[in-house]
Amino acid sequence: MKKLIKDATIINEGLKFRGSVLINNDKIERVFPFTIPQDFDLSGVEIQNAAGLYLIPGVIDDQVHFREPGLTHKGDIASESRAAVAGGVTSFMEMPNTNPQTITQDLLELKYQRAAEVSPANYSFYMGATNDNLDEVLKTDPSKVCGIKVFMGSSTGNMLVDDEKILSEIFKNAPTLVATHCEDEATIQKNIEIARGRYGENVPVSRHCHIRSDEACYISSSKAVELASKFDTRLHILHLSTAKEMSLFSSGSVMEKKITAEVCVHHLWFDDRDYILKGNFIKWNPAIKTAKDKEALWEALLSDKIDVIATDHAPHTREEKNNTYFKAPSGGPLVQHSLVAMLEMSSNGIISEEKVIQKMCHAPADLFRIDRRGYIREGYFADLVLIDPNQPWEVSTDNILYKCGWSPFEGREFTHKVISTFVNGQEVYKNGEVQDGLPGQRLRFLI
Repeated sequence: MKKLIKDATIINEGLKFRGSVLINNDKIERVFPFTIPQDFDLSGVEIQNAAGLYLIPGVIDDQVHFREPGLTHKGDIASESRAAVAGGVTSFMEMPNTNPQTITQDLLELKYQRAAEVSPANYSFYMGATNDNLDEVLKTDPSKVCGIKVFMGSSTGNMLVDDEKILSEIFKNAPTLVATHCEDEATIQKNIEIARGRYGENVPVSRHCHIRSDEACYISSSKAVELASKFDTRLHILHLSTAKEMSLFSSGSVMEKKITAEVCVHHLWFDDRDYILKGNFIKWNPAIKTAKDKEALWEALLSDKIDVIATDHAPHTREEKNNTYFKAPSGGPLVQHSLVAMLEMSSNGIISEEKVIQKMCHAPADLFRIDRRGYIREGYFADLVLIDPNQPWEVSTDNILYKCGWSPFEGREFTHKVISTFVNGQEVYKNGEVQDGLPGQRLRFLI
């Protein structure tokens, strides 16, 4: 069955124009700028009128934590991928700090098998590195796996890699991209002791950005860049959060870089003033920092020093988040609201709609060398999103699909609303409902 999405406002490859897209099975067969030729045969084609709606490529989120296996009281691949497609995210790359940790090739393949059963979105999973699994890490197939994840700072599910020899071997011999969480552990531990000395166990969450400080981030990020430069590694530094780190990166096309950078929605949206109202519900690692840091992140994003926007979607229960500072875990759910949050920024004149699509759709596809996704192009997979730019709605517990049941955006009104999400040509989300039983596909990578 062929389907025509007709008369949408297409935002793609830096352009915004009225047009139509013809889907044939799982691929885009034709893109019609402006009008469809009168002699084009549409017999037997299902036509969906998209006048007044935006049509964009599906969002590719290169950093999520879906908590399966072992932590499924917080979220699981089924629940969080359903939330993803409701937010216009058609492909995700998931992290290894689950239980058990994804640190062998066999455990990695079990995740792929599970996603094939339950995920409406396309998927890939990172191979996790530790101080003790170098042989397994180096077996990673770069055509089938998005990358190797290295925690150069401890976070949820401590997988800290702090053996200098192992780090060098990973950077020297990695068969695929290396993605890093960069925070210097010694600096963090020193700052924790200072905070405990002042507050005891009652450290206010507003101190989080001082404990996981800009210095902790910079020390680790600069070390990762040094290693990557030494060994000519494809390095992608995740969730950058400080002005200081921006000196490590250069502007330019993501296709021409070996060292690339990611920023997450929460570091662009919130700053340390928001701890007063949001508390542990915006406690992330790395920490949300100052307004000055946020401003520097925006400047770097708009000048193409930062290459992609992602979420670091990492759900925890309300009960867990309502603990005291040291007991409350870091992370929060974002994958359902990342696209509309960034389009809200475009409505506020901070970033263009075309730039949002570049950073959330095109750049991740280019950076990871994903096979035929991330663009509205003939012959590419039909991963597409229809958005109403003039349908205000409020985030509430009634429309949140995360298993944890909350969002840092609760009570926030957005002006853009995701109407439909297509994955491999199938409409997996429509008017508030996820169409179950339509599985996504494993992402493939060009080498």
